[in-house]
Amino acid sequence: MQPLVRLFSWRRVRFTLLAALVFGLMLKVGSATTPAWIWVIRTMVVGLATLAAFGTLERWPVQLPRWLARWVLQLLGVVLVVPLGTWLAYLLTTGEIAFWHVNARTIGFAQITFIGILFAPWIALGAMVRQREALAREQALGFQLERSELQRQALDSRLKLMQAQVQPHFLFNTLANVRALVRAGSAQAPAVLDALIAYLRAAVPRLDQPFTTLGQELELVQAYLELMHMRMPDRLQFTILADDAARALRCPPMALLTLVENAVRHGIDPSEIGGRIEVSARVREGRCMARVEDTGVGLGAGGSGLGTGLATLRERLQLAYGGDAQLRIAGVVPHGTCAELDFPAQRSTP
Repeated sequence: MQPLVRLFSWRRVRFTLLAALVFGLMLKVGSATTPAWIWVIRTMVVGLATLAAFGTLERWPVQLPRWLARWVLQLLGVVLVVPLGTWLAYLLTTGEIAFWHVNARTIGFAQITFIGILFAPWIALGAMVRQREALAREQALGFQLERSELQRQALDSRLKLMQAQVQPHFLFNTLANVRALVRAGSAQAPAVLDALIAYLRAAVPRLDQPFTTLGQELELVQAYLELMHMRMPDRLQFTILADDAARALRCPPMALLTLVENAVRHGIDPSEIGGRIEVSARVREGRCMARVEDTGVGLGAGGSGLGTGLATLRERLQLAYGGDAQLRIAGVVPHGTCAELDFPAQRSTP
C-alpha cells in the first residue's frame, strides 16, 4: 500500500492533471468538432499512464544491470507508454478498439502521441531533478541531525568527565582539612569526621547527576560551611539567603559549592583574622543570580591562587548551558572577593 501511495501521491497526480489540462486545451484549439472535455480526458489518461510508468520503474525492478541506469529506464518507459496511453484514451472516449477508420481520430491520435513523446521525457527529467534535490536536502538534514546528536552525546560525556574531576577535587580538599585536625590532636576531629561522613552520604549520590536543584545545592553548601566552621570557629562566620523561587531551579551539581570552597580556601584560610562568607540566590527576569561573597584576603592578597576549581566550573557551565551562563569574579572593598553565577532560571522537573 505504501508504494502505491508514493507512486500516486497527490502532488504528482495534481501536477500531471494540470499539465494534461493545458495540453488538452491546446489541442482543442486546432479541432472544431471534438469537444474540449474529450481532449482533456484523453490527455489526462495519457498523463496518468506516463505517471504510472514513471513511478513503477522508479522502484521496480529492484536490481538493474550495471550498464543500465534507472533514469534511462524511466525515460524509455515514459516514451513507450505514450502511444499505449493514447490508444487507451481513445478506447475510453470512443468505445471502439479500432478507431483509425475515422480520419479525424487518427489525426488526433497522432497529435497526442507526438506531443506526449516530445514533452513527457522532459517533464520526467524535471521531476527527476527535483526529486534528486529533495533527496539531497533530506540527506543533508539527516546528516545534520545525526551530527547534532553526536555533538550532544559528546557534550554529555564531556560534562560527566568534568563532574568526575570535581568529585575527587572536593573530597581530597575536605579530607585534608580533617587530617590537619587529627594531626593537631584537636578534640573536634571526631565530630568533624562524623559531620563529614553525614555530608558525604548526602553529597556523593548527587555528583553523577547532570543537574540538581539550587535548594539541594544550598543544603550541601550549608553542610560544608558548618564543617569548616567546626574547624575554625573563631575565624569563619557565614549566612545563607535564598528566594523560595530560586530553590526550585535547576543547577549544575557542585557549582555553588565550588565557589564556597574557593572562598574558604583562598579567602578565609590565608587571612589571619578570618572573615565572613555570604551566600545568596535570587531570581530576576528569567535569570538566576547566585552569589558567594567573602571578606577574606581578596584577589590581590590571594595572588593567583584562585584554584583550578573555577576553571573547571566555567567549562562545566559552558557545557551545561551552551554559553548562556556566566561566572563573574570581582574584588570587594576594602578586601574580599565576590563570585557570581548567572544562569537561566529553569525549574527542575520531577
